[in-house]
Amino acid sequence: MGRRDERVDAYIAKSPDYAKPILIHIREFVHRVAPEVDEIVKWGVPFFDYKGPVCHMAAFKQHCAFGFWKVKLLHDTSGYLKVEGEGASAGSVGQIRSISDIPPEEALIDFIHQAIAINEKGVKVEKKAAAPKAELGMPPDFENLLKSNTTAYFHYEKFSPSKKREYLEWFADAKSEATRQKRIEQALEWISEGKSRHWKYQ
Repeated sequence: MGRRDERVDAYIAKSPDYAKPILIHIREFVHRVAPEVDEIVKWGVPFFDYKGPVCHMAAFKQHCAFGFWKVKLLHDTSGYLKVEGEGASAGSVGQIRSISDIPPEEALIDFIHQAIAINEKGVKVEKKAAAPKAELGMPPDFENLLKSNTTAYFHYEKFSPSKKREYLEWFADAKSEATRQKRIEQALEWISEGKSRHWKYQ
């Protein structure tokens, strides 16, 4: 028998009233169909896991979502699953506002068993290669200030290309020149201390 997670109980309890019966229904259905799955919480929402994520559910203000982690690998002859485009962001079976919006049980049973078999085999979803980012030039005013600050220049030169880019993107994203100048001043202070752009989160 798979493990249940108290965090899922808490998630359901704090969900909107309309969502509670939907989430309870999905939860019990998944455990009935696949008693071997474990409950976990990822990114703040309940997942059902067996050798990797199988499916997940979530509640929003006006609808619930239920989807499959490796939806692109599932065979769906009836068109119940939304892989991309309209409705996909709500979960791979679309927006659920009542239990009647959930696809037929026989279809979901098939999807769950397919997903478990895929995880059993260790099949991975191919990731699209990220498009190369355009080169960002160093703003002349920042370069001049950097070179006039020996300590900052020393640290900046030791940064990896990605850490340098984080600062340059921060400047480029400023909505006004005043904001941009403020960011450059803040950056020089942080760089002088050897800090990366996102040092607070590291």
